[in-house]
Amino acid sequence: MSITVTTWSLEQTSPADLRPAAEPPGEVRIARAEIPSPEFSRFLYTAVGGDVRWTDRLTYSYARWQELLARPGVETWVAYEKGTPAGYLELEAQAQGTVEIAYFGLIPAFRGRRIGGHLLSYGVARAWDLAERHPGAGPTKRVWLHTCSKDGPHALANYLRRGFTLFDTRATEEPEVAAPGPWPGALV
Repeated sequence: MSITVTTWSLEQTSPADLRPAAEPPGEVRIARAEIPSPEFSRFLYTAVGGDVRWTDRLTYSYARWQELLARPGVETWVAYEKGTPAGYLELEAQAQGTVEIAYFGLIPAFRGRRIGGHLLSYGVARAWDLAERHPGAGPTKRVWLHTCSKDGPHALANYLRRGFTLFDTRATEEPEVAAPGPWPGALV
């Protein structure tokens, strides 16, 4: 059985495009995971993406995760609520001053608490100033991402509220697969 998946590609072409969200109430902080850690990054990937069918990295070996995270211009920013990881955003510097938000999302228990808009706002600002931390990347001229109909129901609206504009929409047929959950055998 297959399902139709719509993928939206969005971009910002100036730091002035960013419309930050208000900070959420409570003890929420955002920090960069500066030491590449395959264990931690895989935890974030599966905890955030398990119920929305993120599967592309599930088969990566430890060495592949290490290689991916150690590339120049790749950054992982993590939101914490009261010391507990709530979600993350992964940036990837690309050619010609482009930065992709490769992954972004919240662990299900932290959704609906205004953390996502704040984390996205913070992460987009870090995409725009990425060259300050990675001089070889050159100044950022464009920040882009894609989201799809399998992502959370508020994902597209959050990106649009943060000032992203749509530049491409595609619909494809994909095999329907059950959400893997945060770890093998877990059902959400």
